[in-house]
Amino acid sequence: MFSIDPKEIPVPKLHHYLLGAVGPRPIAFASTVDVDGKDNLAPFSFFNVFSANPPIMIFSPARSGRTNTTKDTYNNVKVVPEVVINVVSHSIVQQMSLASSPFSPDISEFEKAGFTALDSDTIRPKRVAESPVQFECKVIEVKELGTEGGAGNLVICEVQKIHIHEDVLDENQMIDQQKIDLVSRMGGNWYCRADENAMFEITKPITSVGIGFDNLPEDVRNSKHLSGNDLGQLAGIEELPNETDVNEFKLLELSDLFVSLEDDATSLEIELHKKAKGLLQENKLEEAWMTLLSFNNG
Repeated sequence: MFSIDPKEIPVPKLHHYLLGAVGPRPIAFASTVDVDGKDNLAPFSFFNVFSANPPIMIFSPARSGRTNTTKDTYNNVKVVPEVVINVVSHSIVQQMSLASSPFSPDISEFEKAGFTALDSDTIRPKRVAESPVQFECKVIEVKELGTEGGAGNLVICEVQKIHIHEDVLDENQMIDQQKIDLVSRMGGNWYCRADENAMFEITKPITSVGIGFDNLPEDVRNSKHLSGNDLGQLAGIEELPNETDVNEFKLLELSDLFVSLEDDATSLEIELHKKAKGLLQENKLEEAWMTLLSFNNG
């Protein structure tokens, strides 16, 4: 294990490790105005949503690690405490990147990056029309984390109004995760696209309580063919299938396998574990358990 004391390495190197390890990070494409009403638009990947009631988002326009200067976005929200946080889809990622160029404060990134500016309903900064979701926010606090290069500035925002393109909604008027096509930041020049090839579902145990790793049978817990993720799925079941169901499943689904390997218990166990792994990949948790339990059942 390679271990690092953050205080003993240069800030640019520390920045590399932090951003390379913590990702993908959502992007706050922040629109602000200065005291004279000039528009500014810039992306920040130190960003997330932190509360639903009240609806709170926080992003951080950090000090430059090279020059220790502050971002125009930070300067703007200190005098006009309002911001539109526009989310970034794959269709606008190159334009967003262009907007991150170090233009002077008097230059509009809306114009330079080819975005359409829409008036907001509750605040002064403009919205990005091409963004699939736009959050009009009041800045309720700016918390400076330091005065040296690389120090963050937490811009704590309360959402006043949300605008959503209808083409990313499903039939229930909820955001369809496969339609919104979001992008996020990785380390270096790398981005990540949250399309159907990158996304997968895991049912959240909001009300259910799984049996846990400690209650897995020893042969399952020590399997050479089941990964930690596989065991995590198995340990999430609330109750093991009963013996009657296991016997019925064994008779209907596994009889050929048991007959073919009736004289080779070691190979039979391996094949059952492999079959259970395949069932887990199909999210067939109960069937996977019945496959595993059939080895010592009856």
